[in-house]
Amino acid sequence: MKIGVLGSGVVGQVLADGLLKHGHEVMRGSREPGKLQAWRTHAGPRALAGTFAEAAGFGSMVVLAVKGSAAAAAVEACGAALAGKPVLDATNPIAEAPPVNGVLQFFTGPGESLMERLQAKVPAARFVKAFSCVGNAFMVDPKLPGGPPTMFICGNDEAARKQAAALIEQLGWEVEDLGAAEAARAIEPLCMLWCIPGLRQGRWGHAFKLLRAS
Repeated sequence: MKIGVLGSGVVGQVLADGLLKHGHEVMRGSREPGKLQAWRTHAGPRALAGTFAEAAGFGSMVVLAVKGSAAAAAVEACGAALAGKPVLDATNPIAEAPPVNGVLQFFTGPGESLMERLQAKVPAARFVKAFSCVGNAFMVDPKLPGGPPTMFICGNDEAARKQAAALIEQLGWEVEDLGAAEAARAIEPLCMLWCIPGLRQGRWGHAFKLLRAS
């Protein structure tokens, strides 16, 4: 599959490298594509770099892996290139403010999510929340006691969720599909919960797993 990864930071690199490892072609996008040339040089022949719009146009699926505060500008920069495509939204609405007793602050309220804002901004895209409830060290092929952890996803388009789930399972996860975009109001705060042990005690080696009675 051809996949566009929007973002020149660590999360974008981890996901891009993981997708390449699993056999996909990847174009990373950035406002400043020159930042990605060193990565492209070492990532191999299936790795490309370009602008946000170029990466979005390249992929049959797109991964949004920028800071939450930059997410709206990034999808806006893609123009019409996101139309009709599954967009895996790995962002969280983390505010430019320090944590309070280990709890991150968000710039969204409890009755909304960043993904819903992005979906409203680009109605033609098919957003799926994914990769937002774990740190980048465990995003690809997580090795933890107890078997594969659970990736919680949601989005308004069922076919896009199924496509996202298949990819996420390929990257070593179990998937729990929570339905429509409103579920992102619950998924995004899992980032807060995931970070508390790290911010308070320096413990970052964990992920969530949904345990089922049957």
